[in-house]
Amino acid sequence: MFLLAVLLYFILACFVSWLALFPAGREFLMQAMSVAGAQMNRRFNRLAKSQHESLNSLTQRTAGSARRGLVFLRRHYLISLAGAAVISIPPLLALMASNKNMLGGYEESTREMNTQVADLLKGEQLAPPLAPPPLVFATQEVLQVRPMLVSASRNWTLLNQEYAQRLLLVFKIMKEKYGYDMAILEGYRSPERQNLLASMGSNVTNAAAFQSWHQYGLAADCAFLRDGKLVISEKDPWAMRGYQLYGEVAESVGFTWGGRWKMMDFGHSELRMPGVMRH
Repeated sequence: MFLLAVLLYFILACFVSWLALFPAGREFLMQAMSVAGAQMNRRFNRLAKSQHESLNSLTQRTAGSARRGLVFLRRHYLISLAGAAVISIPPLLALMASNKNMLGGYEESTREMNTQVADLLKGEQLAPPLAPPPLVFATQEVLQVRPMLVSASRNWTLLNQEYAQRLLLVFKIMKEKYGYDMAILEGYRSPERQNLLASMGSNVTNAAAFQSWHQYGLAADCAFLRDGKLVISEKDPWAMRGYQLYGEVAESVGFTWGGRWKMMDFGHSELRMPGVMRH
């Protein structure tokens, strides 16, 4: 490698000396550079001419196509209008339907959020309660109503922060004002679990993956704790009274309550934030 470098340096030194000492060498180099420049100039000119001709040809073809299109539209304007209508009607219908909820049969709440509650939410950050023991969610009574509840997520940190704070406020009001201890049955729900529940039938859920607010951390199913046991059944008068109070409090903080749906879900609440779910 060293010898090659020395050889290249020697050749370069000889070439520079030849140019410096012999005018004929300089003249030969200038002529060679001039010839090379002329050849490059001719190539650039041919390339530019070719591109110009291609552009003119494309422009002429485009103009010809446009003229033929206009002639066709004049001769067959009725067919053209009918085709445009057929193409545009489906997207327009989809756009008109896009403001509707994907899941039918639900009645929207018309209640406005309590202003005192809104002010409280701005200034207070509530902490999640201690989680009940896992066995609470695995009793025979609970499994009869919610057979897959054991594997459900009750992690508060997976919920949307604003929804979690409002739900914690609902829990606080239910405890302090009405004496009901509450617990989350299920909060965030993965798309896979949502599809699994949907496959079990409409009596479980009508929503497939990403059609439920659970997938966005903006929904939860809740129930009551009495003497350390989870009470879900709506046949229990105490629990049914609690669900009614829960619905009132949930709506007062801006939630949509499942108890107003045709397929009533008394323990369900969700916060429908605009721009989150794609309908």
